[in-house]
Amino acid sequence: MNPILTEILGDNGQILNITLNRPKMLNAFNTKMAEYLLSLLKVVSTDSSIRVVLLTSSNNDAFCTGADLKERQGLSDEAWKVQHELFEQMFYALEDLPQPTIAVVNGYALAGGFELALNCDLLIAAKTSKFGLPEVTRGIMPGCGGSRLLPKRVPLHKAKQWLFTGEIFGVEEASDAGLLNAVVPPEELFQTALRLANKIAKNAPLGVQGCKKSANTLGALSSSEARKREIEIYNLAVNSNDRLEGVLAFNEKRAPIFTGK
Repeated sequence: MNPILTEILGDNGQILNITLNRPKMLNAFNTKMAEYLLSLLKVVSTDSSIRVVLLTSSNNDAFCTGADLKERQGLSDEAWKVQHELFEQMFYALEDLPQPTIAVVNGYALAGGFELALNCDLLIAAKTSKFGLPEVTRGIMPGCGGSRLLPKRVPLHKAKQWLFTGEIFGVEEASDAGLLNAVVPPEELFQTALRLANKIAKNAPLGVQGCKKSANTLGALSSSEARKREIEIYNLAVNSNDRLEGVLAFNEKRAPIFTGK
């Protein structure tokens, strides 16, 4: 069974749906899944025909429950290190995609599974979903974004509570903390995500990707350096054919046809 499934979707075939496909293992990722996903993400990062990426799961009870601890059982320290380096590359490749990414969470998103969602730009969840970073209850800590990205999504004191306790929490608490972009019934989850992806995909890809780059990177810079870098990113979109098309379409009172050039 292929641990990763893909499907091209969207009004203009510009949305890639990546499905985690180890349903019997609650979509826990092992070495094979990580290798597949990493390889795929490297290809996606240079594919200008893909404008939005959805990350979904094949099990309605679990988006992903983290690393496959059955595979990890008995690994030597060196083997554990090698495997974790692979996992790191997988997570970083997801975070670094130029295209916007949407985590579509149904069921449990725990440990590395929650980190997968945090490495996406947007997070939409079914009302029945559960989240948690229980690593501290297993003798470790989140190592692929949990402690780094969660405090950027929710208030610091709330992030610390979830990180320190390892507790599992539901969508109401997650939504109250500002973690989620939308909470919907399970039967409406995928179509809600797809509608959002279509809204993004119809916009100028250089502009959207520039927004993502600015939002992700400029906050840590000094004010003067951030201003300089923002204009550099802005100019990539301004000096494009899509900018001319956007103005022309506005004046002709029609929908723009963006090409990403």
